[in-house]
Amino acid sequence: MNKSQLSDAVAAKTGLNGSQADAALDAVLTSITEAVASGDKVTLPGFGTFEARERSARTGRNPQTGAEIAIAATTAPAFKAGAAFKKAVAGD
Repeated sequence: MNKSQLSDAVAAKTGLNGSQADAALDAVLTSITEAVASGDKVTLPGFGTFEARERSARTGRNPQTGAEIAIAATTAPAFKAGAAFKKAVAGD
């Protein structure tokens, strides 16, 4: 499912028209992105948690030459699925 299909599904389930559903979806995604980017954790009970995780600097290897390379520390987005979401996907 892509973003436009998700927007159509939101419109069908909420009774919003297409542009309203698209605006609502954009607002949700933007709000989650801004919160995680500022270091906050976004928890949607039953669905999951979005957060930023710190990755420390480490040494890696170039697979072609075998030479060691330095990989810089970074912050990456992460999602942890909630129990209800896991259960729904598993078909339980």
